[in-house]
Amino acid sequence: MASISEDNGEETPLQVRLNGVATFVGIVGLSVALFVLAVLFARYFSGHSKNADGTVQFVRGKTSLGDAVDGAVKIITIAVTIVVVAVPEGLPLAVTLTSEDHLVFVPIVQVRRLSACETMGSATTICSDKTGTLTLNQMTVVEAYVGRKKITSPEDNSQFSVVVSSLLHEGIAQNTSGSVFPSKGGGDIEVSGSPTEKAILHWGIKLGMNFDVIRSESTVLKVSPFNSEKKRGGLALKRPNSEVLVHWKGAAELVLASCAGYLDSNGSRQSIENDKMFFKEAIDDMAARSLRCVAIAYRSHEMDKVPTDEEQLSQWNVPDDDLVLLAIVGIKDPCRPGVKDAVRVCTNAGVKVRMVTGDNIQTAKAIAMECGILASDADVGEHHVIEGKTFRELSEKERELVAPKISVMGRSSPNDKLLLVQALRKGGEVVAVTGDGTNDAPALHEADIGLSMGISGTEVAKESSDIIILDDNFASVVKVSDTQCNVVRWGRSVYANIQKFIQFQLTVNVAALVINVVAAISAGDVPLNAVQLLWVNLIMDTLGALALATEPPTDHLMKRSPVGRRSDTKPDTGRLPGLVRSVGDFWEPLITNIMWRNLIVQALYQVTVLLVLNFFGKGILNLDHDSQEHANKLKNTLVFNAFVFCQIFNEFNARKPDQMNVFSGITKNRLFVGIVGATFVLQILIIEFLGHFFSTVRLNWSLWLISLVIGIIGWPLAMVGKLIPVPKTPFAKIFIKPYQRCIAARSA
Repeated sequence: MASISEDNGEETPLQVRLNGVATFVGIVGLSVALFVLAVLFARYFSGHSKNADGTVQFVRGKTSLGDAVDGAVKIITIAVTIVVVAVPEGLPLAVTLTSEDHLVFVPIVQVRRLSACETMGSATTICSDKTGTLTLNQMTVVEAYVGRKKITSPEDNSQFSVVVSSLLHEGIAQNTSGSVFPSKGGGDIEVSGSPTEKAILHWGIKLGMNFDVIRSESTVLKVSPFNSEKKRGGLALKRPNSEVLVHWKGAAELVLASCAGYLDSNGSRQSIENDKMFFKEAIDDMAARSLRCVAIAYRSHEMDKVPTDEEQLSQWNVPDDDLVLLAIVGIKDPCRPGVKDAVRVCTNAGVKVRMVTGDNIQTAKAIAMECGILASDADVGEHHVIEGKTFRELSEKERELVAPKISVMGRSSPNDKLLLVQALRKGGEVVAVTGDGTNDAPALHEADIGLSMGISGTEVAKESSDIIILDDNFASVVKVSDTQCNVVRWGRSVYANIQKFIQFQLTVNVAALVINVVAAISAGDVPLNAVQLLWVNLIMDTLGALALATEPPTDHLMKRSPVGRRSDTKPDTGRLPGLVRSVGDFWEPLITNIMWRNLIVQALYQVTVLLVLNFFGKGILNLDHDSQEHANKLKNTLVFNAFVFCQIFNEFNARKPDQMNVFSGITKNRLFVGIVGATFVLQILIIEFLGHFFSTVRLNWSLWLISLVIGIIGWPLAMVGKLIPVPKTPFAKIFIKPYQRCIAARSA
């Protein structure tokens, strides 16, 4: 409880990157706003700013205080509006929208923490349980050894003596947490308990065990419950003749190590020293065929050595040495259908699947091969398959080096799983963990994404997790159908939609800021006024987030590599101060080279065309015959209208940053079509009917056509731009490396 109650308040990988982007864009926007404010103030009070009719706005000694204040307020309003446009307040809305919208695509999971949606898209590894997650959790005893005799038909009790049969019945019926009871429908008997307990109880019933009778014939003195550390459970009981017997059941190789003898099929006790290797080979043989091996053993105990005082009895440890082996059973738990395909999809998507199980290392290895986690024996190199104990005994540094190599961890305890998660995260991995038991809670809590099981999971495990897989099926992590998408693709879609929104937003930011800065420096006025910029901000932030954040997931997302954790968590990252470090760490994966290319192409086009219209529009459009004031308003209206149309058509380009066909699947997102259509209609209403409020004038059909053509050119331009190759090394690293070398040289 202490370990899972701690809240470190750690942000998700996407939140970290978004904070970096938002901080950087905000700083740039504020800097540009202050620069524009200074330039406009300098021009205004020095008498270089003019009205539309050519008169000087401020003349020292002649302009009244009220007019001077009005002029200053207009300049401050423009600067504040630039800050408002630059600050990406639509990012939180986009994250929330895309996360919640995609819940309808994943009905096989229940989300407990919304931020896990985006984190799943960054996952680089999944540490999965075996039983019930990779397998069906439908266990049956298919093979057994009683003495040295191999019994391939486990329900046949004629192959061993009555003594062995009686002890087996007692050990199975008494040393269990399960139960056997008549069916309510009057049919076959029903068995309850864990899948392993149910398999062994079913086997006992087939051997002729009468559960209720056997349990009534003896008295339980002390129970040592099964736990994941010892991998076994036992009890001491008193028979009617006052004889005390101790029964143990658990992991075959661990119970075998505590045995001093065994009963052969005739019921005679034999020394185990000469035959221990035989039993070890039998266990390895069954484990290699993906059978779970469980040993059943017993021993007698002197009655006078059993405490009679209740308090002393509670402190007494049930003896677990000098045992006599009764049987070793092999339990089959078949792999879930579709798991192998799911593992292959994960591998192709760059997500490494690791199996972490409490089973025998050989059983774990066999199941891993069956599931596709291990391709062949060639994959089983040093540390690829490891026991929990071996991993636990390594130093912290050694664990960090070994953890990335591990594909299978057998005989692991919940603490081993926690250590593995911690080591992987320190190495920069974004870790998803599946778990169902109470003891899995610390690992589920520690992982970036905790995936608990809806059917077999305990309440504590579910409370510690971020996502509950309702059908307990590992394939649900990567399953795809016509009506639902998988958890990984869902998470990647969240991340991809945020990238689309950022590309669209930054294009608008760069174009608007550059146009206003250049115009302010050269002409002392800005073509896009405060109200117009606020409308652009509404298109960019709120409506843009609604349109792009609701894009449905596509199969294309599963062909990408995971983005992982930010680069500054990795050991080899250089020390960079301040803003440069933020750019390098956070922009590297979030704003890709492809996004930079698309952004630069569109922003350059928009800035060039709109600045040409701003400075030479009167001559190009033959507006010189109009009054100067009307010509300026007409020119500024055209710049504003063309700018908005550029954003409307560029919104289509943002849908598919790395694909030529930007219209693919557009009919699946009706909200996008509706928002683009609504924006188009509202822009027409603004120009034609809200001119006084937006400081615009009506445009004739030819100017509307020019605005439309300027916007549409963005489509073929985007296609041409996508033919431009981009380097694989992120631009942020290319620009920062020289600075990093300079810092290193100074330090040296």
